[in-house]
Amino acid sequence: MKAQGKGRAIKAGKASKGLIYIQKLYRIEKQIKDLEPEERYQERQQQAVPLFDEIRTWLDKSLPQVPPTSLTGKALYYLDNQWDKLICYCKDGRLEIDNNATERTIRPFVIGRNNWLFADTVEGARASGNLYSLIETVKAHDLEPYRYLRHVFKELPRAQSLEEIEQLLPWHVDKEQINNGWAKKVDGV
Repeated sequence: MKAQGKGRAIKAGKASKGLIYIQKLYRIEKQIKDLEPEERYQERQQQAVPLFDEIRTWLDKSLPQVPPTSLTGKALYYLDNQWDKLICYCKDGRLEIDNNATERTIRPFVIGRNNWLFADTVEGARASGNLYSLIETVKAHDLEPYRYLRHVFKELPRAQSLEEIEQLLPWHVDKEQINNGWAKKVDGV
């Protein structure tokens, strides 16, 4: 592989080769994103696992060729040290290739963390954290947060047992009922 640089052809480096491998893995994921988990698992076994075998061979050959303290060496040694974590998504079709969705979810909290420095008490900060966690869990279960909280605040005072309280958790409520706004009317509301 050759890359053009300053009027002369130069050989593409290990970083470029690594990037090409990553692009191939993401291309596979793009092709199979709408499949059911079992089908994604099968496709990964057929496409991604052989590619990972190729990457592993390339990595094992490349490690002795680069100084471990160089930027490329640090990247390759990191890849080697994290190998088991990298390939684990191929073992379960429900898993994603990366954690970008989670990072997008927590981004507002990272951006807003300076605002939370002004929580008056530890208890207040803990309560805020619990509320944010609940809201993100509600979103992860495809529920509309305002309607969900409205439903919970109406039904919670009526709950008489732990089981009734647990039925109000985001993974137990009727998603259609909450999202479509036809949750049980309480006191005419």
